[in-house]
Amino acid sequence: MTPAVVALLILAGLSEALGRVTPVAVGRPGGPRSRIVRLVLAGAVVEGAVFALWPLTAWTLAELVLGSSPPGDGLEWTPGLVAPLVLSALLAFPLLGPLLHLLLFVGVGAGLAGPLAAETGLGWWTAAGCVAVAGVVLGVTVEGVRRAVVRISATERAVTS
Repeated sequence: MTPAVVALLILAGLSEALGRVTPVAVGRPGGPRSRIVRLVLAGAVVEGAVFALWPLTAWTLAELVLGSSPPGDGLEWTPGLVAPLVLSALLAFPLLGPLLHLLLFVGVGAGLAGPLAAETGLGWWTAAGCVAVAGVVLGVTVEGVRRAVVRISATERAVTS
């Protein structure tokens, strides 16, 4: 992955993290700003990593569908593929609504399906299914981790109070 792609993935992750942390920060006025900044930066790295894993996970699912390793070298983010992701993360700032956010991610996933189909020899619809399943699995996993961190944080706060 080129440094430009990494920077774009982190930028998309930052937008996602801001959308997740902002409601928490607004709901708890008077909280230390340094903690909010750490939460946003940690969230940006995590979200960026999840975005980076999306093509790899879709490639792995395509391998499972094919029953063997596809002939290509693998699917990676390129500046042309990641630019719509960054645009969707910025335009559909998560506070603007989950439906718009979902619609834009479907568009980005459809953009990934074409290169995946070309690299693996799968049909477009099958490749789109691999991309969709990969996105859902990654999204559900991250949401589960988020909820676990919130529960652990709440428990630690209750114990220290």
